[in-house]
Amino acid sequence: MTQQSFVRTFEDLVETVRAVARLFETDKVFIIGSQSILLSWPDAPIILRTSGEIDAYPENARLWEITHKELDPDCPPEASEEINAFFGEGSDFHRKHGFYIDGVDENTARLPADWNTRAIYKSVDVDGRPVLAVAPCPEDVVVSKLARLSDKDKEFVETYHAVRPLDLELIVERIKTTTLEPELEQQAIGFVTRLVTQSQSTPPSSAEQSPHT
Repeated sequence: MTQQSFVRTFEDLVETVRAVARLFETDKVFIIGSQSILLSWPDAPIILRTSGEIDAYPENARLWEITHKELDPDCPPEASEEINAFFGEGSDFHRKHGFYIDGVDENTARLPADWNTRAIYKSVDVDGRPVLAVAPCPEDVVVSKLARLSDKDKEFVETYHAVRPLDLELIVERIKTTTLEPELEQQAIGFVTRLVTQSQSTPPSSAEQSPHT
């Protein structure tokens, strides 16, 4: 049994893609949520990679559900529930790998409407066949965090900005292309505006200042 770990790695993402691809016999697996950052930034700061789970769904989820509904119309399955049953919290997969897969769908994350035009793709070998892992680009992951703004989401955005300063105009533009309720949109814009503005106005530390002559 592998000991539970709360720091995710690119190898964890690969295991996720393989597990979902095998179960659904799909050629494309979507990774969303905080750990989708692994696809483009595998050595991201530990705070960004701290999670006991990876959120994923197969491209063919809806087709799979339709097919299996025909086989069992009285108890139509959901792809997300199938993922949770096989790879979710407390599963054999969880015990073996030290993390679990959370079954989600295309509506789980609040992402910009055109996020897929900027998506990150990587090919993963699954039993000799290529499977595409797909994730939102980093800035769109940040937007999805701003859409929720839990304490953990705030920490994610603050840590990201400390290492990779956010382009405020770009982030605000993408927030506005995300289908958010007006109150949530203003909350997201307000938070990221304060964050970027405060970081720009913060004077350098004494160690960074030039000595007086």
